[in-house]
Amino acid sequence: MSNRAICREASHSGSWYSASGPQLNAQLEGWLSQAQSTFRPARAIIAPHAGYTYCGACAAHAYKQVDPSITRRIFILGPSHHVPLSRCALSSAEIYRTPLYDLRIDQKVYADLWKTGLFERMNMKTDQDEHSIEMHLPYTAKAMESRKDDFSIVPVLVGALSESKEQEYGKVLSKYLADPSNLFIISSDFCHWGNRFHYTYYDESQGEIYRSIEHLDKMGMGIIEQLDPISFTNYLKKYRNTICGRHPIGVLLNAVAELRKSGLGMDFTFLNYAQSSECRNKSDSSVSYAAGALVVH
Repeated sequence: MSNRAICREASHSGSWYSASGPQLNAQLEGWLSQAQSTFRPARAIIAPHAGYTYCGACAAHAYKQVDPSITRRIFILGPSHHVPLSRCALSSAEIYRTPLYDLRIDQKVYADLWKTGLFERMNMKTDQDEHSIEMHLPYTAKAMESRKDDFSIVPVLVGALSESKEQEYGKVLSKYLADPSNLFIISSDFCHWGNRFHYTYYDESQGEIYRSIEHLDKMGMGIIEQLDPISFTNYLKKYRNTICGRHPIGVLLNAVAELRKSGLGMDFTFLNYAQSSECRNKSDSSVSYAAGALVVH
């Protein structure tokens, strides 16, 4: 590979996950060995993007559904945490580095997306600061290691999209979702609960605070499983659940809705749910994680 390729470094390695290739590989292998591959081959997965000590085990349940033998291109849709963005943005890098091996961005797909006029470019600082895409790169590299020279990635940073924009991006991406050689990774944590997140919804009828959070998340997860973008939007409006990847999820649901019009059958199933800690007091805080897979039948 030419030294002139523009590379995005693994900026969160050494803090959010191990910078040591062998150590990281062993951790990922350990988590994946605990998960079942019941919903393989996944066409899309939803998985969390926190530090691996918090969500690595949960994410494995989604990545276990990836079939490297048919996957040639991986779209990674992550929310923007640091910069205000009302559209979607593409990376200015050509290579994304991981401690396992480098991942190559699909420049042909990038050119096609660019032609739609719907995308902007993120600069390298925005790219390096953002963790929502990066946290999926080591898992992607691990899941695809048997075909590591045979696939490319399509990272997309998703802004705070309106409902109509979610629909628009869903339509644009639906043709890629229809292709069995493509995989979509939707990067999202679930409820961010506590004063530090400015979100303290508590339904006392559910018992302890962490039970209320789980009930709220599982309500949203059930709606996602129905693959109905309008119901998901209504749920978010009603409960304001702090699901940080709600816009990437909305784009996926709209892409699925587009494909279902032509009679393509799809099912989404959540496979794992976890919380960073069990909140019992109003001074506590936690983040929830969920892993699931979309299959086509």
